[in-house]
Amino acid sequence: MWQESKKTLKSNQTFSLSDISMVRKGRQSEGLKKYTEEQVESCCFSIVFKDSCKNLDLIASSEGEAKQWVKSLEKIISNINKLNCQQKTEHWIFSCLKKADKNKDNKMNLEEIKDFFRLINIEVDDNHAEMLLKKCDKSKSGYLDGEEIKHFYDLLTYREEISVIYGEYAKSAGFMSPNNLVDFLMNEQREKATLADAHKIIEKYEPDEHAKEKKLLSKDGFLMYLQNPDALILNPDHQEVYQDMSQPLNHYFISSSHNTYLMEDQLKGPSSTEAYIRALLKGSRCVELDCWDGPDNEPVIYHGYTLTSKILFKDTIKAIKEYAFKTSDYPVILSLENHCSIKQQEVMAHHMSSILGSALITSPLGEGMPKHFPSPKELKGRFLVKGKRLNKLEASFASEAAGSDDAEVTEEEESNSENEHKKEVKKKKKKVELAQALSDMVIYCKSVHFQSFEDSRQTHSFYEMASFKEGKAMKLAEESANDFICHNVDKLSRIYPAGSRTNSSNYNPVPLWNAGCQIVALNFQTAGTEMDVNQARFMVNGKSGYILKPAYMRDTATEFDPITLTRGDWLRHKMLHVMIISAQQLPKVNNRKSSILDPLVRVEVYGVPADATEKETNPVENNGFNPAWNENHQFDVYVPDLALVRFVVEDYDSVSENEFVGQYTLPFNSLKMGYRHVPLFSKNGDLLPSAGLFVHIMVLDAE
Repeated sequence: MWQESKKTLKSNQTFSLSDISMVRKGRQSEGLKKYTEEQVESCCFSIVFKDSCKNLDLIASSEGEAKQWVKSLEKIISNINKLNCQQKTEHWIFSCLKKADKNKDNKMNLEEIKDFFRLINIEVDDNHAEMLLKKCDKSKSGYLDGEEIKHFYDLLTYREEISVIYGEYAKSAGFMSPNNLVDFLMNEQREKATLADAHKIIEKYEPDEHAKEKKLLSKDGFLMYLQNPDALILNPDHQEVYQDMSQPLNHYFISSSHNTYLMEDQLKGPSSTEAYIRALLKGSRCVELDCWDGPDNEPVIYHGYTLTSKILFKDTIKAIKEYAFKTSDYPVILSLENHCSIKQQEVMAHHMSSILGSALITSPLGEGMPKHFPSPKELKGRFLVKGKRLNKLEASFASEAAGSDDAEVTEEEESNSENEHKKEVKKKKKKVELAQALSDMVIYCKSVHFQSFEDSRQTHSFYEMASFKEGKAMKLAEESANDFICHNVDKLSRIYPAGSRTNSSNYNPVPLWNAGCQIVALNFQTAGTEMDVNQARFMVNGKSGYILKPAYMRDTATEFDPITLTRGDWLRHKMLHVMIISAQQLPKVNNRKSSILDPLVRVEVYGVPADATEKETNPVENNGFNPAWNENHQFDVYVPDLALVRFVVEDYDSVSENEFVGQYTLPFNSLKMGYRHVPLFSKNGDLLPSAGLFVHIMVLDAE
């Protein structure tokens, strides 16, 4: 797509349609709201890009033109996303061939072939390039065109490892019969398969009509089957909601975002409703709102005592309502950090009530005082407010509560900025006035201060929850893990990053999940290992943002301790065997023509300390297109329920740090066995279109 730019130094006036994440109709962005009038609503639309680029806001000359743009772009994006693996590879190789064809004559000479190889990430010496040209140049013209280019493509995409596996099972005149396919599925893939399943696979994936008529699967059909989404490394049954969603809310790990309004760092970066939209679309079910008095009696959200920009509370609640349930139907917790005057708190209560309407929980479900949390299932499509409350929830069921007025509560909020002013505030245990209307909206998530596990047991009701700074929480998770697990059996705990993380870096969430903490809040805007692991924890169960904790973390009498493992239901020692076979079409890490990958693969296991380990392959030199390793690694996994497996591809560098190429992380219990393709995600969490790993997985009970 091309756009004209008046900026003299703007070099990039085109962008690829595959860079588009989505198109939004209307004046939804802050820029359009700020600089346009309501009457042009129907002419506006925004293009949202992957890789966290800024949105492109556009105004068409008429409503019809805007509709046509939005509809057409949505159709193209949908079509791009629907391409199968083979089609994506063809698209990518074709675009590289076009780039390499310098004189645009639709022919490939030797120099262009060498250029093409660099574009697809392989260093080929002159002799090899000449040999390939001669092999495909049937007309002896010194260049390739037409059918010769197709032959060249077939040579290029030939995968020896697939031929070997196919050859083992193709016992029917060089093809796979339904019986051969059942043998492969049962012996290698460890799947219960019937002849009917085999017939369905041949019908769906065999591209050759003659083979399909004879009920046979060719090698191309076999590869297409192996690359389809249901045959990848992630168990397809776990992509739907497969867990019991009728347990109390605190029996789940909950996908949670910290300082959700921030797009970048914690001190001077922009605040934006866009950051809420992105976090909610990534599946976050707990978002944070830092509320301060704003001009014209309109509360604003920003990171107090810093130079981060401000957004209106009202606009934020509207954006949350619009995007809360697009990825998941399950409840969203609004975690309020309230620094407003009574007057503006009343405005906050009014906005939440009028914008969220009946979706906002303002009284307990059912009759009388509840004894435990409702379930995610009961709270589908609802919003819960987390914040201060003037009294116990029990008091609202007593008649004398009727006349209570605005009053003071102690401020126990995050001290995230390490500056002197905030330290002073903390020392004084500042009293904040609380509006009755806002207090009454806090039902199941009342913020309280944590003294000790013993104190919480004796004085706090189930709905009273503490927030722990990461350092304090990590210490408790290391020194009193079993106490922490028992505490979280009937209460919620929220963890947030240390104030020293001004660059919005993240901590490792795994030790806190191991201690049963539900709301482990991360900076969703910051890519990296911690967010990869977080997204992996919540990629299953229908991306609902809720993962049921194992039974031994939901039992008040549990003896489970992740640090010192004893015998119990949690101890199910498994041996994980991983063979890293090959990779396909890895992207370059920089755009220099001469830069070719030396890829290596590292397999990391996250979980209880006894399971945490990593092993890596040797690097393959100068080949990011189809490197092969055929290396075996094995891992002991003692607590599979809490383990995650991460595959990381890096560009090896003997002098400096290796560069990240792509990764894929998934829960250990969601691994499929046998020969599996592993998709790869970019640093920012976008799927790399045609890149992937090919592995063999085996999980065995350890003796």
